[in-house]
Amino acid sequence: MSDLRSCFREPIPEIAIAAQYLDAAVTEHLKGEHEQAATLIKRSDMPIIRDWTESIWGKNSPYVSSGRISGAAPVLTKGQRFAARMPNALEKKHLHERDAFHCRFCGIPVIRKEVRAKLAILYPDSLKWGRKNTEQHAAFQAMWLQYDHVIPHARGGNNDLDNLVITCAPCNFGRMNFLIEEVGLLDPRTREPFRSSWDGLERLMT
Repeated sequence: MSDLRSCFREPIPEIAIAAQYLDAAVTEHLKGEHEQAATLIKRSDMPIIRDWTESIWGKNSPYVSSGRISGAAPVLTKGQRFAARMPNALEKKHLHERDAFHCRFCGIPVIRKEVRAKLAILYPDSLKWGRKNTEQHAAFQAMWLQYDHVIPHARGGNNDLDNLVITCAPCNFGRMNFLIEEVGLLDPRTREPFRSSWDGLERLMT
């Protein structure tokens, strides 16, 4: 497939703005300014961010197209695959440090579900997280950290750290079990991770 891209769709500016709000919210929380923190969390819940997410992982996405490549690894039966497992705590720590809490495809800041869950307990009126996509806080949904296998398990990928990258939820779920070449994406491991002052809001957990 020609015209390979780094990601399915370029991030919209509102995602960076939401990340600034959330970063400020955690700062305010740690200072004891809970009302201000709640306001900032609620302000980051922008419908336009949900639209961006849905445009990538939604059905019939205009940004995601796939095609089989001659000679590519086939979809394996479950008995043929490496045993699927999530990285352990030490491996996750390595991935967080290496990939700096940014999606390796589109570069947006990402947040672990454990951080989101703690904030949802602290600020339930500002951070909604229901079963349906439409019932979930838009910024936390888009910025939901995933441990993604570059070569999917279904295509013979293993659990080695070299085959794992941190991604956002849209980039992960938009690709499903396709090889990156089959959806027209460049291998994210061929370029340096995105870096900024973003800490994934991890200071909330200390």
